[in-house]
Amino acid sequence: MYRGERVFAILNRYPYSTGHLLILPYRAVGDLEGLDTGERRELWDTVHDAVAAVKAAFSPDGVNVGANLGEGAGPSVHDHVHIHVLPRWRSDTNFMTALADVRVLPQSLQECWERLTAAWPD
Repeated sequence: MYRGERVFAILNRYPYSTGHLLILPYRAVGDLEGLDTGERRELWDTVHDAVAAVKAAFSPDGVNVGANLGEGAGPSVHDHVHIHVLPRWRSDTNFMTALADVRVLPQSLQECWERLTAAWPD
């Protein structure tokens, strides 16, 4: 998806919505306070670019940006800080996730990758 000097962006393999990205440093750091200045700056610059790409690629009604920090916050990987960037649409939640732990996605990861790569800021 995107590879920078200190951080990279990937598509979430188990997305909450189509186009769900993860932004993370190459170095495994458990929390935001553990990032050095360069990682912190590049992380947030990459989040900025990811939001722009998501908006351009999918024209969502909104975008969620967030991080689950620490094991108690519920991240699947709690020892490598990462930021979620995901497009949202009005009424994009449904009973499938709540009742069956199933997600319905209208596009494949390959299609999402192609759209986001084309929309990623230079």
